[in-house]
Amino acid sequence: MRIAKGSRHAVVAVCLLAGLLTGCSRDPNVRKQKYLESGQRYYSKGQYPEAAIQFRNAIQVDSRFAEAHYQLALAALKLEQWPTAYQELSKTIEIQPDHYAAHLDLANLLILGRRFNDAKEHLDLLVQKQPNNSGVYTARSNYYAGMNNTAAALADMQKALQLDPNSSDSYLNLAMLQMHGQQWDAAEASFKKAVELSPKYTIALVSLGNFYQIRGRFPEAEELFRRAIAAAPDDPSPRLSLARLYIAENKPGQAEEFLRQSKKDFPNNSEGYRMLGGFYYGNNQLDKATTEYASLYQEHPKDMVVKKNYIQLLILTDRINDARKLNDEVIKARPDDQDAQIYKGEIEIRTGKASDAVNTLQAVLKNDPDNAVAHYQQGLAFDQLGNTNRAEAEWRDAVRLRPDIVEARRALAGVALHRGDPSGLAQEADQIIALLPDASDGYLLRGVAEIARKQYATADDFIHRSLEKDPNNPAAYLQLGNLQMAQGQYAEAQKAYQQALDRDPNSADALGGVLSADLLQKQPDRAISTARTQLASYPKNAGFHILLGQLLMEQKKDLAGAEAEFKQAFDLDKKNSDALVKLGVVQNERGATDQALQTYLEGSKINPREIAFYLLAGRIYESKQDWDHAKQQYQKALEIQPENPVASNNLAYVMLEQGGNVDVAFAMAQTARRQLPDSPNSADTLGWAFYHKHVYTSAIGLFKEAVKKEPDNALFNYHLGLAYAKNGQAALARQQLDRVVKLKPNSPDVDELRKAVAEIKG
Repeated sequence: MRIAKGSRHAVVAVCLLAGLLTGCSRDPNVRKQKYLESGQRYYSKGQYPEAAIQFRNAIQVDSRFAEAHYQLALAALKLEQWPTAYQELSKTIEIQPDHYAAHLDLANLLILGRRFNDAKEHLDLLVQKQPNNSGVYTARSNYYAGMNNTAAALADMQKALQLDPNSSDSYLNLAMLQMHGQQWDAAEASFKKAVELSPKYTIALVSLGNFYQIRGRFPEAEELFRRAIAAAPDDPSPRLSLARLYIAENKPGQAEEFLRQSKKDFPNNSEGYRMLGGFYYGNNQLDKATTEYASLYQEHPKDMVVKKNYIQLLILTDRINDARKLNDEVIKARPDDQDAQIYKGEIEIRTGKASDAVNTLQAVLKNDPDNAVAHYQQGLAFDQLGNTNRAEAEWRDAVRLRPDIVEARRALAGVALHRGDPSGLAQEADQIIALLPDASDGYLLRGVAEIARKQYATADDFIHRSLEKDPNNPAAYLQLGNLQMAQGQYAEAQKAYQQALDRDPNSADALGGVLSADLLQKQPDRAISTARTQLASYPKNAGFHILLGQLLMEQKKDLAGAEAEFKQAFDLDKKNSDALVKLGVVQNERGATDQALQTYLEGSKINPREIAFYLLAGRIYESKQDWDHAKQQYQKALEIQPENPVASNNLAYVMLEQGGNVDVAFAMAQTARRQLPDSPNSADTLGWAFYHKHVYTSAIGLFKEAVKKEPDNALFNYHLGLAYAKNGQAALARQQLDRVVKLKPNSPDVDELRKAVAEIKG
């Protein structure tokens, strides 16, 4: 087709124009600015995830675009993505050191994370560079408050108010500090001033309402919360405050109904229609929460927050298959979704696949090493694998990154409790109290710590504070009983244990407390009768059968009766390791060693991660001098718990008896000794290792320590005699020979020691 001359020139012009336009759109400065402005529009509408995407797009265009990094940090703060916020604020300052707004936000973030030393560097710079910025003094006031320097904190808040006397936020911060100092009248005046300056500021209204609630002035609190609701009808948070007030007034039904009605006002607001489900979850009504979220998921299938919360609830209520199905859908659509990968790890933990969970969670942490929730779940996985040191390290990482993770705090409290570390337990309890002042468990854990420290008056105070928060908590009465037992008040302790049992009739711990009090009051028959009575009411309680079996074994020497109870406990609960352990113990005590061994081996098949079975089976093999099988059992125990001192000690001894590598055995014996410094067994084993290394003086010192603690232990005396003989101390060696002959005259050890003594003479 021919093209006319004029038309051809027109086409060329259009092409040139298209080229110019394309060139403009490819200008990186234009593109990054458009992304930034688009992100800011999303941000202003509260669409923070969408805003974050646009800010990231701007950064992809120009990785040194400081303002895009800063705006991304602000979006991350809104989304409570603290590690991302920290990273982006740090990057902003790296690119633009004089970006003082980023310095201030980073200082506030560091204060939130209790990294006070790091925060102070930024605050010192800000005070120098921006001495007239009220926000700087507000931040430094929060820093001093975190350092428990209330006087300095108050002084800085006053400085902030001098610079900006019309700031509601500054008055709110001042009021919080005054509350901390129990300056109640001054705090109320400051809260009121904040409301006066901003009558429709919901945070100010809710803060004053919270103050009245804390002070027990419930009608005034309700009035403030209703004013906040009226001032911001589209904001769900004031309604949650009113619901929490109803809970504080012991009106859970009214709170539930209020939230049910409020939910109707937020048909398209995720935070609003999720309030009722959150209420159920917060009050540990997991079944109701799960039902509510099942309904929400049907109504809002595209709401990813709803879907993820529903998955979490399905996991918590042990509906693992349902949780896995939904979670797999999320992973299929979004393979890099970290929440879904963490849920996958959690599901693996709950189905006994801890090794798989470690791999899943390590992949998450490789991409996001500051993911506190992943660290917490990783700790659970390592704990299930028996690696308590790694578990603790992961939980400490979790609270370092996010100090508000209460479950990680509780896990660390459990570590301290298991370790017998009352100071560590008290520290974690204080953190739990600070995070959840209305919950009972922080006060109870602190009470347990004080019992261990023998600070009984303080323990009593914390336990009763726990009971004030939850008057029907059987665990609190149980600890009250423990406190009274520690003080020798056995009758009072028994009453407390009975109160725990009345509130939880199926509690083996509570019944165990009642029985212990009976025994300490020299009433074994009453204890047995009490156990039988409780068991008659709850015949399917395996723990009760174990308690009765223990009483029969220890108090009546009724081994047959005890064995029957332990067998019954096992029949009721095939996974009850305690039942099988005690069954093996009673079988061994009545001389049925082979039967006991089979019980332990069966137990290790049923619960392969319970190391007690391997330790007990190993001891029986040792008694038979079957060193190979003993070694295998101890090695299995160490595969589960690599630092277990008993397994290390026993394996070291077996290796020495077997003629194994002395240096390896010596190292293992040292490991055991470090963890069991007061154990005569660890002293004897390390002494035996020194003996085999021909370091007889060190061996003698350890053997003497073992004999001092267990004078009638023939083996310890035998080892000491051999060491004396090898060291040329004939008189002492003969003295030990006489002692071993007296303790165990027919033992082959007598002949060995007599031979060693004879060789000295030669």
